[in-house]
Amino acid sequence: MKILGIETSCDETGVAVYDTNSGLLAHCLYSQVALHADYGGVVPELASRDHVRKLLPLVEEVLTQAKVDKSQIDGIAYTAGPGLIGALLVGSCVGRAIALALDVPAIAVHHMEGHLLAPLLEKDPPSFPFVALLVSGGHTQLVRVDAIGEYTLMGESLDDAAGEAFDKAAKMLDLDYPGGPQIAKLAELGDSKRFTFPRPMTDRPGLDFSFSGLKTYTLNTIQAHARDDGLPDEQTCADIAAAFQEAVVETLAIKCRRAIQATGFKTLVMAGGVAANKRLREKLTQELARFNARVFYARNEFCTDNGAMIAYAGAQRLQAGQTDDASVKVKPRWPLDELPTVGKAQQ
Repeated sequence: MKILGIETSCDETGVAVYDTNSGLLAHCLYSQVALHADYGGVVPELASRDHVRKLLPLVEEVLTQAKVDKSQIDGIAYTAGPGLIGALLVGSCVGRAIALALDVPAIAVHHMEGHLLAPLLEKDPPSFPFVALLVSGGHTQLVRVDAIGEYTLMGESLDDAAGEAFDKAAKMLDLDYPGGPQIAKLAELGDSKRFTFPRPMTDRPGLDFSFSGLKTYTLNTIQAHARDDGLPDEQTCADIAAAFQEAVVETLAIKCRRAIQATGFKTLVMAGGVAANKRLREKLTQELARFNARVFYARNEFCTDNGAMIAYAGAQRLQAGQTDDASVKVKPRWPLDELPTVGKAQQ
């Protein structure tokens, strides 16, 4: 089956073609980062309008790159949630319209399931079962994964997600949006040991997260060392960025270690935009090696939102015979454990 995947949940327009026999044939991505940078975050209405402008040209481009005629498409997969409702509606309406025009089945894909399955696109994919760390701007969750659709939520953020905390800390330091890569870049110049930031909720049992207090601690540290312009000197800013990043990374690593110990699994899958953080990858690899456990993650371009992960996730469900009716339904909030089971993924 050749599946056309469409991703429009937030500020990236992603399209891809995935073949269940040959693998990923092509993918295209348009990022709206420059559009939203002046606002310091995503403006939902601007995001929706830009998806309208970019989506169909990207569909044509990806079909050309894949050397696939639209008549050869066997199914459509589109992100239906969670995400921004306007952005989701653009992708869902276009996906449904293409499916109707081509007379092929279509399926609504859960955005976080796409992220969770993205490492399966790699040459050395993980095997089920595993623990998944879903870590992005909107989500920080630990999930037990026994098969596609067999998800058990083990822990989640009670307030800010890790990616959201990165963005807010970056804004405090007057760094550009998106904040995660900017904090990581600045942290390379800093001394993470100069300041001791808290590791939230690691002093108690459980797998839930909380990063709002860490955000407040960061603000207080900045204000305590601020000069007349409201910011500390450049080196102090770098040291704060390094200490903040280390606190988030170590907190995530501690919780992941607990999840691995609780399940007895030997595989951790890390997915979502924050999964591209180099220091997080290093720390998790070191931490889990102590338990003979291995960490898997997607290449950087598939950590952020993309059409390839949606095409792959949709292909697994369409191949298993799952489809949705012709109505357009989006779910800005959509618990992962509501999804039906598929079983073992087809490689």
